[in-house]
Amino acid sequence: MPARRVSRRNIDVLWLQVAAALVFLALPAAGQDAASQIQTEINRLQQALSSTPASVPGFPPDLKSQVGKQLESAAEAARAGQLYLSLERLAPVPDLLSGIREVSEKSGTEKVDMPAFEAEWGKTSVELTALEQKTRAHSWDSAPAAIRALAEAAQGKAIPLLDGGRGFATALGPREGLFYVGQAQGEAEFAQFCAALNLPRRQAPLALRSMLPELESLQEKTNAAFQPPRSVDLHPQFIVLNSALKLAEELDAGRFYAGAFYEYLESLLQYGLLDAPALTAAQQSEVQAAVAAARQKLAGSGRDDSLAELFLERAESHVARAGGPTPSEDDWRRAKLIVDQVLPAYFAALKASVPLEQASAGRVEITLVRWPYT
Repeated sequence: MPARRVSRRNIDVLWLQVAAALVFLALPAAGQDAASQIQTEINRLQQALSSTPASVPGFPPDLKSQVGKQLESAAEAARAGQLYLSLERLAPVPDLLSGIREVSEKSGTEKVDMPAFEAEWGKTSVELTALEQKTRAHSWDSAPAAIRALAEAAQGKAIPLLDGGRGFATALGPREGLFYVGQAQGEAEFAQFCAALNLPRRQAPLALRSMLPELESLQEKTNAAFQPPRSVDLHPQFIVLNSALKLAEELDAGRFYAGAFYEYLESLLQYGLLDAPALTAAQQSEVQAAVAAARQKLAGSGRDDSLAELFLERAESHVARAGGPTPSEDDWRRAKLIVDQVLPAYFAALKASVPLEQASAGRVEITLVRWPYT
């Protein structure tokens, strides 16, 4: 029997089918509750990590170790029953693992040159555009706002990371670009995972709107704070803050309002950390009491306050760790900022009434070239 000729088109179709099957396998199993789904995903990613190369030439030698620590952190939150926090801590793992996999697989099996990179970039661009449309079309009517926010934030990073990959490939070489292509795929994968979680919302829905007024105000404060010597001494912190603000503004412009709200609150926390002092023992006790009071307040709410609960779970985890034998000053600072600034800003934003048409009128978009989301 003569050998059957396989066309390039057939090969491409086959790979798309395989990729679709892998995405399907990564999605949560039907019938599981969200906590079980997250634990299953942690287990899956731990298995994937075990088969990942110990190191990738040209990248930090401890990258795999960092991913392992992040996974253990997500598992720790899951064991503590902090569902939203475990999901948040899980978010960076598919990003990094997919980036490592993309570089190691492509570098080990074929020549990585610009034509090969452009082919991979083009294929991924088509896939991510389709996944973004899927995220936008997804009905979030019955999902907690925190899960929607994490999905939108991840999806909002995907295409900018992909675009950044092309720039890095041109400037530093195709291998560096491939890492960003993989990261973009991982972000989209995580967004789809969030969308498939089985956690019905039982409270009244959270009213979402454009966060543009709050974001513009915080950006003005950030610009005013960026003065020597603080702008020099705290340069890495300013990068984190501005990256969070940039993402929030992009999500808001794209009408990913849950994601924009989440990143606005994260930006507030990062802004507060610029000059948050260490706490005294008396202040630490006050923070513990404030965290407990915030938990009672959220427990009595008839509204979906899962986004506030996500930050409260962070504060609770900080306070729990700070009660150990070696208290962390950073833990105490973060917990205090959450209860003193982030949660009040959350409730203040809910009281503000800003029509979406007013928030978007006369808007001017300015794009700054920055290292994507670092």
